[in-house]
Amino acid sequence: MTPDLFPETVGDLALGDGAMVLRGFALAIDADLLAAIDQVTAAAPFRHLVTPGGLRMSVAMTNCGTVGWVSDRRGYRYDPVDPDSGRPWPAMPALFAGLAARAAQAAGYAGFAPDACLINRYAPGTRLTLHQDRDERDYMAPIVSVSLGLPATFLFGGGERRDRPRRVPLAHGDVVVWGGPTRLAFHGVAPLAEGLHPLTGRLRLNLTFRRAR
Repeated sequence: MTPDLFPETVGDLALGDGAMVLRGFALAIDADLLAAIDQVTAAAPFRHLVTPGGLRMSVAMTNCGTVGWVSDRRGYRYDPVDPDSGRPWPAMPALFAGLAARAAQAAGYAGFAPDACLINRYAPGTRLTLHQDRDERDYMAPIVSVSLGLPATFLFGGGERRDRPRRVPLAHGDVVVWGGPTRLAFHGVAPLAEGLHPLTGRLRLNLTFRRAR
């Protein structure tokens, strides 16, 4: 038998202790997820946040849930109010919360109930630098990340920024879950390559579910 030329794109993949890629886990509801994203962004449009140092982020972002992740000159934080509208963030669709809970359970984290969903929009050339998700009040709950649209290279490192990250190809419908010993792993996304997806066009959309409070 001819060996698979791209073994990391076939079947679920363990990334480390407590971290897993669930291949195609969201495919069955992809169109519904995209429709729900459209509803969220109609109420809370994508925007490019500014870092505390004054740099404009290349990834466009918005949120849904009881709190949303924001960044500005005052720092990184969760806020129940959309600073652009002055209104609460749109409620998290039940479809989102259900998917996040099922994916977390499949990766070994039963009972996950996210209260925040950060929605990222990537265009070709956009990247996300290595960082830790550490603005949550505790780190007991996992992170659940859903990929939609153009394929991307996920960078998954260790507990120190200097640790060389693993390069993991992600396709439309893949879900990454990490927690426990890898909850504070540095991670990011390599610059998005040009492409055209039948559902999202020249874009990649990512849903990141967290228990912030």
